[in-house]
Amino acid sequence: MEAFEYSPNPGRVVFNSGTIKTLPEELKRLHLAKPIILSTPEQVDQAKNVEAILGDHVEVAGIYSNATMHTPVEVTDDAVKFASSRGADSIISIGGGSTIGLGKAISIRTSLHHLAVPTTYAGSEMTPILGETRDGLKTTRSDPKILPGTVIYDVDLTMTLPVWLSSVSGINAIAHAAEALYAQQRNPIIELMAQEGVRALASSLPEIVATPDSRSARSQALYGAWLCGICLGSVGMSIHHKLCHVLGGSFNLPHAQTHTIILPHAIAYNAPEVPEAMEKLAKALPDADGDAVKGLNILLSKLKVQRGLRELGMKESDVDVAADLAVRNTYWNPRKIERDPIRELIRRAWAGEEARSDL
Repeated sequence: MEAFEYSPNPGRVVFNSGTIKTLPEELKRLHLAKPIILSTPEQVDQAKNVEAILGDHVEVAGIYSNATMHTPVEVTDDAVKFASSRGADSIISIGGGSTIGLGKAISIRTSLHHLAVPTTYAGSEMTPILGETRDGLKTTRSDPKILPGTVIYDVDLTMTLPVWLSSVSGINAIAHAAEALYAQQRNPIIELMAQEGVRALASSLPEIVATPDSRSARSQALYGAWLCGICLGSVGMSIHHKLCHVLGGSFNLPHAQTHTIILPHAIAYNAPEVPEAMEKLAKALPDADGDAVKGLNILLSKLKVQRGLRELGMKESDVDVAADLAVRNTYWNPRKIERDPIRELIRRAWAGEEARSDL
């Protein structure tokens, strides 16, 4: 057994169907009584539903429904002013990574308690990591204070999540676990969580595509997303997440779709240097036959997701720009970061080619 360190992140998690109805109890437990509710413009109805559930129990400070992809700092500044002007004593974010990211950004700036209610499988709610965009560049930072204090997982809220979004959000979660398996700070607990998280999502996502209203599949996917989120929040990420932050922040590409397209290529890049991690990942992927890259390619085919960055609006001329940005700052990765193979990785992802372990 190799030496390891494991420091579990603090935080309360409530998982079941119908758990959104426990929000008044959770606020009471924390002695909080005036939350601000966050959402994207598209999910404002869910924010209003939270407001209705809180009803006579607490005074809602207001609904801020301008959460935006990649957490632009100007949106955060506006939201902080809104919360302050309304006298909010807490934050409830309901939605995916954009909304929860805004909640984290407000919380770290104001010290308000953050209750996250995820409606996708992105996993941001389980991490002390915040990614923010300023002037077209996305940067990340980690701080224990960024971690939401309470997370409410309600399977019911995922039942109407569109199939395409379920698929890309689920692959986004799998990416967290996949990179955790070869992380510099990996440990036996996180490795177990990573394998179980991948297994849960890789088995449930195709079932969701076939039967979107399968409660068992939705529950299993949310469970997997929780485990993958813990992985993301517990160990450092590598080339996959670096590339996705570069592509998302610099070219305004949608977060989950970008993760989905890049993942098999990033795994193919690192595979030669991490055979043990690839063996564990392959065991968690159906149809992998011992080949993790093959397993990911087959899974994405089953889910019928977009496979090319050009389908998201990225220009071919951006490939070189992205390669330059990806190698600009040094960061840990199990394989040395070299521009030529990184450029080829991005080119293949741009063109929509299947991943191959010959980079």
